[in-house]
Amino acid sequence: MQQFLKSWFNAPSLFLASALCLPLPVAAQGLFSPAVTVNEDVITYFELEQRAQFMKLLGTPGDPTDLAREELIKERLKKAAVAQAGISASEEDIISGMTELASRANLTLEEFVKVLGENGVSPETLRDYTKVGLNWRDYVGSRFLSQARPNDEEIDRAMGRAGTGGLQVLLSEVIMPINEQNVRQVEDIAEQISQLDSYSAFSSAATQYSAADSRTDQGHLPWIALTKLPPQLQEVVLALKPGEITAPLPLQGAVALFQMRGIRELTGGTPRYAAIEYASYFIPGGRSAEALKTAQNIAGQIDTCDDLYGVAKDQDPAVLERQSLAPTEIPQDVALELAKLDSGETSTTLTRNNGQTLMLLMLCGRTADLGIGEDDGREGVANALTQQRLAAFSDSFIEQLRADAEIVVK
Repeated sequence: MQQFLKSWFNAPSLFLASALCLPLPVAAQGLFSPAVTVNEDVITYFELEQRAQFMKLLGTPGDPTDLAREELIKERLKKAAVAQAGISASEEDIISGMTELASRANLTLEEFVKVLGENGVSPETLRDYTKVGLNWRDYVGSRFLSQARPNDEEIDRAMGRAGTGGLQVLLSEVIMPINEQNVRQVEDIAEQISQLDSYSAFSSAATQYSAADSRTDQGHLPWIALTKLPPQLQEVVLALKPGEITAPLPLQGAVALFQMRGIRELTGGTPRYAAIEYASYFIPGGRSAEALKTAQNIAGQIDTCDDLYGVAKDQDPAVLERQSLAPTEIPQDVALELAKLDSGETSTTLTRNNGQTLMLLMLCGRTADLGIGEDDGREGVANALTQQRLAAFSDSFIEQLRADAEIVVK
């Protein structure tokens, strides 16, 4: 239940505190007159205004009225298909669904309903929105799940167990340092970025706000093998469609967002890794100009991780760390940076000590995993592929229903 609702509801955690009522036109014919008919099923102006205001409060990007009309048309098509199949969510599931949505705003269900009411949205609008989503999830699962499940060969290809090709993703990133002084500002900016609806807007945000080296290229990363990404991020990325942006991802001392620009599958597979060896050299001063200059000077003088021992000579041993860890054991922010590096390359994106210490990160090497056993990553990739296919089946089926329907917009 929770995983499903998270894929449907992407509300910012603090959006309700600053929500403004949306001025909407009142139809001359009256609020309860037909605004749209879908196979003679009426959508009233009242429903349209309610849904537009609700989507506005959820922070859904785009024009709320146009989006509301589109969503309500799709919901009428979904309701007809669901009713014909005899599917109906239980009262317990509906309450759980509404409670989960409320929790995404850090509110209880009672508090959530109260705030919605203060902004002109009735409890029935929340209930209908939740019920349709739950019913449609069950309908799509019952109709398409057997077709959506990947076989072992498809999972192997996606995980990159078969050779030298595999699944690759083309991402853009925004990584913003966060500390006690800027936490509210960074969280607000991150929420705004997560709701952007274009490649150009995300690129502008990366150029303006990101601390990653990729900011000089509008946040664009090159093609990356899925298996190079942290295991925790692989399923998140696979669930994205081109243009979609992740919710803000908390890292140690930073917040990250990613936009999907493309996905491709090459012949064969990409090796998985049993261990990744990397070195961290710590420089006082955080992301100050002096510390960054020091890091750049060091990076220009070294070719391998062994060279860092000479840099750290006669200093406190804690200034240099060299580790070889399984991918699941590496901190996520470090794993993200390592995914972008080849052996001998460095990154100066990360900090430690609440932003007071700059980390010069260097990839020493990767050790391939030659085993073919089952693991948690395999299950995660299988689930992500299944959800991708279910979403594709759902979209295609709705378009088919729409093509066969008689839709009249007043």
